[in-house]
Amino acid sequence: MKVTVVGAGAVGASCAEYIAIKDFAAEVVLVDIKEGFAEGKAMDLMQCASLNGFDTQISGATNDYSKTAGSDVAVITSGIPRKPGMTREELIGINAGIVKTVSENLIKYSPEVIIIVVSNPMDTMAYLAHKATGLPKNRVIGMGGALDSARFKFRLAEALECPASDVDGMVIGGHSDTGMVPLIGKAARNSVKVSEFLSEERMQEVVEATKVGGATLTKLLGTSAWYAPGAAVSEMVKAIALDSKKIFPCSALLDGEYGLSDLSIGVPCIIGKNGIEQIVEVELTDAEKEKLQASAVGVKATNALLD
Repeated sequence: MKVTVVGAGAVGASCAEYIAIKDFAAEVVLVDIKEGFAEGKAMDLMQCASLNGFDTQISGATNDYSKTAGSDVAVITSGIPRKPGMTREELIGINAGIVKTVSENLIKYSPEVIIIVVSNPMDTMAYLAHKATGLPKNRVIGMGGALDSARFKFRLAEALECPASDVDGMVIGGHSDTGMVPLIGKAARNSVKVSEFLSEERMQEVVEATKVGGATLTKLLGTSAWYAPGAAVSEMVKAIALDSKKIFPCSALLDGEYGLSDLSIGVPCIIGKNGIEQIVEVELTDAEKEKLQASAVGVKATNALLD
């Protein structure tokens, strides 16, 4: 498998590193607009190969999309990251132009590629990638829900004082501080609902901490996080490479599912060799439905800024 990662900054490089270490891809190409930057990151990562025991070949290119030809999967991380106090929506002016151009260049050289969008505001950028490329809905995926759910499980494990491997939980809705819908009622510790262990108040604290997970890290780091986003992307790429049919909450273009249409938003999806193999419609409570609808209104308002 050949994977392209556009944007060799912290998130892109982290993504490339995790893909290489998991050793399921033959080749990773890093692309960046900054002269020599992707080449330098690729060389640094390749010097880890003997130390970390991977055979994946990593190369870099400065704005040369011909090097990406024949990619099976492409990850778009390029764009400006959040700074403290910024919302993801405030990035739209600059990042929309970048994502549109990148998407078109990727399709030019890899017409069968599956695109995973990381750039913020992620749901709107995934929607834009659909519109810019005309790709079928299964081949453009927004990463957000996979990351949000990992952050949810971290907070659940923290509250439960147990290993994260013992916890299962999912976040749907928009990838924004106000749009996320952590499904706390379905969260479980080894198949036992977390409500058996946690008070209503503590569960609500977990939900709220999850929703501002990105903002919390941005405040601490002075920029967007990169380890968990890179890990989330690598797991999605791995599911495509291995055709594993894993379920990830991710931003998918909806056409009537969950009563929503003409927007990309986070819902559970089965991911395999064709990208989104199936959108899974889980039963939601009335309160969860209401929150998802409100999240969709917010995403559509951000989409309107593209016009």
